[in-house]
Amino acid sequence: MLQSKNLKKEKTLVIIKPDGIQRTLIGEIIRRYERCGLKLVALKMLIPTRDIIKKHYISNPDWIKDKGKQVIETYTQHNKQPPYADPHEMGEFIFDILVKYMTSGPVIAMIWQGINAIGIVRKTTGGTEPLTSDVGTIRGDLTIDSYQISDMDKRAVRNLIHASGNPQEAQTEINLWFKKDEIISYRLINEEILYDVNLDGILE
Repeated sequence: MLQSKNLKKEKTLVIIKPDGIQRTLIGEIIRRYERCGLKLVALKMLIPTRDIIKKHYISNPDWIKDKGKQVIETYTQHNKQPPYADPHEMGEFIFDILVKYMTSGPVIAMIWQGINAIGIVRKTTGGTEPLTSDVGTIRGDLTIDSYQISDMDKRAVRNLIHASGNPQEAQTEINLWFKKDEIISYRLINEEILYDVNLDGILE
């Protein structure tokens, strides 16, 4: 059984993508996560290489084929013709436009820590497609792209952020983007309010 202490230190990876940097939304995005009560424990700016993007997205050897199949099914459901009928070709196409997008300029990689960090970040970030993301989320409020437009332009959807989807994915991605000594362990005063069981010491 997981200990309460471990749950309070859940970590997740967030990447502000090139469009987020170019639109000068770095401070606003960080503010959104800070206001939830999460703690920033690592941050770096870099221009990703094709190799790191490949390792990031294709941790599963079947990713390209599975992704291609998923995209073809989505096209079919909307009575549209996919660019490629073969799942592998479709997956390769998706991967190539992802690489072009993610290596087009600097990104900011971050690790956020706190109770339910993965779920809180995903909820705050919003759905993958900005058009259908809820009002109040980062993607719903701060960008206007859609799958339809990105497909027409044959590019990746510009949705500002990558956020890990589950604990296993978060750990794999954190290990890929950060060394252990780049993750800082420190205490925030507001953690006393968020995590202290009895709220001792508030009254003088």
